[in-house]
Amino acid sequence: MEEWKECKLEDLCDDLSDGLHKAPKFVENGEYIFVNAKNLSNGKIVDVDKQKHTTYDEYLKYKIDLNERTILYSIDGTIGNLAKYNNEKCVLGKGACYLNIKREVSSDYIYYQLQTPHFKRYIHHLTTGSTIGHISLKTMRNYSFFLPPLPTQQKIAAILSSLDDKIELNNKINTNLEQQAQAIFKNWFVDFEPFGGKMPDGWKVGKLSDIADYLNGLAMQKFRPLEDEEGLPVLKIKELRQGCYDESSELCSPSKVKPEYIINDGDVIFSWSGSLLVDIWCGGTCGLNQHLFKVTSQKYDKWFYYLWTKHHLDRFIFLAADKATTMGHIKREELDKAEVVIPTLNNYTKIQMMLSPIIDTIINNRVENRKLASLRDYLLPELMSSNISVEDV
Repeated sequence: MEEWKECKLEDLCDDLSDGLHKAPKFVENGEYIFVNAKNLSNGKIVDVDKQKHTTYDEYLKYKIDLNERTILYSIDGTIGNLAKYNNEKCVLGKGACYLNIKREVSSDYIYYQLQTPHFKRYIHHLTTGSTIGHISLKTMRNYSFFLPPLPTQQKIAAILSSLDDKIELNNKINTNLEQQAQAIFKNWFVDFEPFGGKMPDGWKVGKLSDIADYLNGLAMQKFRPLEDEEGLPVLKIKELRQGCYDESSELCSPSKVKPEYIINDGDVIFSWSGSLLVDIWCGGTCGLNQHLFKVTSQKYDKWFYYLWTKHHLDRFIFLAADKATTMGHIKREELDKAEVVIPTLNNYTKIQMMLSPIIDTIINNRVENRKLASLRDYLLPELMSSNISVEDV
């Protein structure tokens, strides 16, 4: 059997350090992003604050040697965000450390090693700070684990990367499909371009509450799981925003909650309080918490009431913010004020043939992504601990 050698993270890096301990000079429309913990998301550097951009001159002052083998890990404030450096124009802040992986080690393997339960437990145990968490560079450098030979590293990384690549591809496809759906919807129902810019004869003006039912969720903390009962995750705004539930999600009793308050893949959900959001849930079976509407219809198809509800989202957000004292929300009466256009049956059928397959594909891709992520999360610790051989996958 091949030998796995114990090593420390610092021994596998040409450099392991953090970024700038002060802010550079920020300028409007600067081409360089100031990167901290919140800029690392799902393996990528993301631009989350347009106000925190800087110039090439500032970049030269604080330049760090980042390259194609660099991994970024958040160590201050938000702990555990990861990204692979991909030649982004950025200035690194102290909220993120960088690991320049040596050539004789697979950088992709180390990227996945930093996602193992073994590493997460290590980090959780050594995080300091009562309110704002912090991980020292010493802690990062001293992390110890068993490393297989390079060919095995590469095989393990390839298996896990193939799953992540498929997830990313599905996400790109869905982004494109969502844009197509919005464009078709606007073309037919807002601009009326197929009819010369005017609403055709026979079409009717109605309201959101005419085309769909908006069921408000319950305070799910009242429905605790029974003893020895497997709890059902509760869908709250946090879960809706991230598209899945996790180990921190609250649980409710599936036997106590009425069927209409159970959410399944493909259900349209409208968060009407706090962070307003309209989306199609594909994160698995859940219980519907308060401050969320489950949107259904006995008369119209999903594409129709989903796109009309989403069409009014910007106005709902404006209303919620305009009237907010603490946490903005909209009242149910706003559903009666939101106008919709209802086409003739013939036109409805034509539009459905375009939009229904798009929405169905988006749902299928999201469900597939959840299954792929679950498989990846299962394989990752098993492969990293050699419980499963790469030859068996």
